Amino acid sequence: MTAPDPNDSRKPKSPPKVTKPSWKFIVKKTFREFSRDQCPDLAAALTYYGILSLFPALLALVSLLGLFGQAETTTNGVMDIIESVAPGSTADTVRKPIEELVHSPAAGLALVGGVVGALWSASGYVGAFGRAMNRIYEIDEGRPFIKLRGTMLGVTVAGVVVAAVVSAMLVLSGPVAKAVGGAIGLGDVAVMVWDIAKWPVAIALAISLIAVLYYFTPNVRQPKFRWMSLGSLIALLVFAIATAGFGFYVANFANYNKTYGALGGVIILLLWVWLLNMSLLFGAEFDAEVERGRELQAGMEAEKTLQLPPKDTKASDKRQKQEEQIIRDGEALRENRGERPAE
Repeated sequence: MTAPDPNDSRKPKSPPKVTKPSWKFIVKKTFREFSRDQCPDLAAALTYYGILSLFPALLALVSLLGLFGQAETTTNGVMDIIESVAPGSTADTVRKPIEELVHSPAAGLALVGGVVGALWSASGYVGAFGRAMNRIYEIDEGRPFIKLRGTMLGVTVAGVVVAAVVSAMLVLSGPVAKAVGGAIGLGDVAVMVWDIAKWPVAIALAISLIAVLYYFTPNVRQPKFRWMSLGSLIALLVFAIATAGFGFYVANFANYNKTYGALGGVIILLLWVWLLNMSLLFGAEFDAEVERGRELQAGMEAEKTLQLPPKDTKASDKRQKQEEQIIRDGEALRENRGERPAE
């Protein structure tokens, strides 16, 4: 059966047009599917890929931002950002490796090597995120390798650029913002406005980046792209609450440094990244269930499977043919009791 058009006119166009019973179903189904899809395990796998990409990405960001100032000042600014949002000793865990990389004899190559390494490593994370999204949307990956890899690299480039812009915005604060403002002729009032306005802009960019991840990584044709989906907003909100709660727990009850010694900061970092990925997957589940609720309200049979077509089926069709062939080979082996069939 062919899935209907993702932008079918029967679906409610905006959240206010979704009925109260539909919203109740969406919320209930989101929690159920989050557990059914084993999202905590998926988040653990994403944490592995995320940690692999963390240091190359930070090196690339520091190198890019260092082009506009001293490397030491930039490094301290980025570390201050991490320290302000991450729990416990997370910033201390990543500070030393970054400082050693920036001040190493090969630091001149850090920009090229860091950017290339960050893109390659982070594309592995984006690819894993796409596989998790396919599970959430109940669809097989059907895009050919080149098309799939190109999409993931494109999303990765967008992510690194947005991260660099957000980092630059947050680094330009306090004395740094005053120095830059003085250099380009901006007064103290403009600098003060910038210090206030940069936070909502950074949050909006983060929500938009999450929306890009949600839209482009799965092999499913979704309704038209929105820069701020409900799921991306919820993901950021859940992550902020989880970070605050985890930070309070680490500061007041946990004894990671006493238990794990020098590895305490690493354990805190791993748990924090895991919470981030849990939040992202929860937001993705919510977006998927909002789509299910819209389809059900439009009279579509979406209670079991979302009625969205795949972007491509070439790779999945090929795998299906290979699977059918191996089954036929197995049947022949069974019928001949493991012997070579007679010529």
